[in-house]
Amino acid sequence: LPLLLALTLLSPWGSAGATCPQRCVCASNILSCSQAVLSSVPAPLPPFTAVLDLSHNNLSRLRADWAPGRLAHLRALLLSHNGLSFVSTEAFAHVPHLRHLDLSSNRLRALEENLFSDLTELEVLLLYNNEISSVDRTAFENLTRLRKLYLGQNRIARFPLELLRDGSRLPQLALLDLSANRLRSLPVGELQALPAWLRDRLYLHANPLACDCPLFQLVTRGHRRRLSAVMDFQEELRCSLPAAPAPIRILDLAGQQPLNCSEAREAVLEAHLGDTVTLSCDTRLRGVRSRHWVTPGGERVLEDGGNGSAALLANGSLKLQALRPEDAGTYACWVGGPILNETLYVELLVHNFTLHGPHDTLNTAYTTLVGCILSVVLVLIYLYLTPCRCCCCRAADKPPAPRDDSINSSVLSTTPNHATGVPGEPCRSRSGSNAGPGQNGRFKVGGTPQPPPRHGPKAQRKVSDPDSVSSVFSDTPIVV
Repeated sequence: LPLLLALTLLSPWGSAGATCPQRCVCASNILSCSQAVLSSVPAPLPPFTAVLDLSHNNLSRLRADWAPGRLAHLRALLLSHNGLSFVSTEAFAHVPHLRHLDLSSNRLRALEENLFSDLTELEVLLLYNNEISSVDRTAFENLTRLRKLYLGQNRIARFPLELLRDGSRLPQLALLDLSANRLRSLPVGELQALPAWLRDRLYLHANPLACDCPLFQLVTRGHRRRLSAVMDFQEELRCSLPAAPAPIRILDLAGQQPLNCSEAREAVLEAHLGDTVTLSCDTRLRGVRSRHWVTPGGERVLEDGGNGSAALLANGSLKLQALRPEDAGTYACWVGGPILNETLYVELLVHNFTLHGPHDTLNTAYTTLVGCILSVVLVLIYLYLTPCRCCCCRAADKPPAPRDDSINSSVLSTTPNHATGVPGEPCRSRSGSNAGPGQNGRFKVGGTPQPPPRHGPKAQRKVSDPDSVSSVFSDTPIVV
């Protein structure tokens, strides 16, 4: 009996002015009023309450005056399964040290402006299984200590990327549940840039996503890294193809028509000679105590520097400058965490800039185009800029061949006309209308012009006569 009396006096409920509300169960600093068919928050609430359970009741509205006094010791507030459709923006002004807030399984439709801004020490926020379709950009302002945010099983159609971008709004966030919403597309590029420790707890399954290759590569990389959000729910990670009767697994998109997505290459970086690259140590561990890199040649790059061309940055990345062919290979990043260790591998491909990449001056398409243009220019030059082929110009420019060997020079020539042209008359065309009749009644194509006067011993030699031996192929018979 004295022991029971001592326990009663030491219990906060045994002190003066502290009574347990009706239909509630009180134990130490825990006040449980679950399934008590309450339509309003019981009053008065003891000021030393640390855990307040009001779940499974009929509290449809949470006004600003639900807690008239300041509950400085309250750490957990449970309001699930109440049919809540309204929460005042000043509802949490009297519980500034709250760390756990459960508003799941209610009828909330929107998260208003600065709804949780008074909860600067909040760490876990449960909002799943509601009717939330809109989230104000400032709804989670000042939640600098929030680690877990559950928004699954709602009606969210737009991915709230502002919660994750740059890590400035929720710097401690390590889990974001957006499963079973109405997301049809994802900012794959932004999500892939997130640290692995956050992607490890980014749940996106059971959404009506549209199939595409970037989505497939995002999920495939997570599966290869064995991220929990992919490994635990790979059957629920599905997407819809335009002609498919039902959603298919995202991991089954490899070779699937009409997308025919290729396998994603994890941690492969391509560069060129002379470039500067940064290899990221994308670890899933938080609270890393130590890390170092190992180059393909087996050299260790520690935190205090490198070998001149390789240096370890403050964020754990490895910076390589003035790449050489021998810098290519597989780099290993060893990470030591508080409990577990992890080793990451990054493959670096170094290309010759004269053969690959953006350093090429002309590719095949440009070369073909230039070749076609040059061909057209050459054809135009040939058609319009060729020299004149008229007989007059040729006769005037080119002197007649010497007549020293009349037999050889006249063997294949045309038999000249007997009539000679009039001196000073211009040369005529070689058409049939200007040709006169020749021997045996046949037409000849112009006459043989008179050679210019010559000097020297051979000047007295005459032009060979048409009836001479030089006309062996003519129609005139040879007279002996």
